[in-house]
Amino acid sequence: MKICIPVEEDQGLQSPVCEHFGSAPVFLIVDTDSSACRAVPNRNQHHGHGMCMPLASLQGEAFDAIAVGGIGMGALNKLRAAGIRVYLAEHDTVAEVVKACAAGALKEVDPGMACAQHRHGQG
Repeated sequence: MKICIPVEEDQGLQSPVCEHFGSAPVFLIVDTDSSACRAVPNRNQHHGHGMCMPLASLQGEAFDAIAVGGIGMGALNKLRAAGIRVYLAEHDTVAEVVKACAAGALKEVDPGMACAQHRHGQG
């Protein structure tokens, strides 16, 4: 499985997970079978509230799901409409997210969790 994770900076599997999908400087696409990582810059990092264009920066990239620390309703709806599963990344690093994914422990984000699950100020 290939999973896309928004990160603060590219440090491979030790990359810190970004607290909000649309504002992440970089997206890391990880193959959970091989642990191979590929960094994709977020060309839409700076945008107005509700104007997040999540697929613009990821256009042409192949992945099965996204794991986020937080996400707004608009971005969530766009991803779901594109058939992309969105999971909550309640972890500090990409390695921890990949481990949770392999264990089947990631929770799928539902509309009631949008914005409310940002990890601002938490560990």
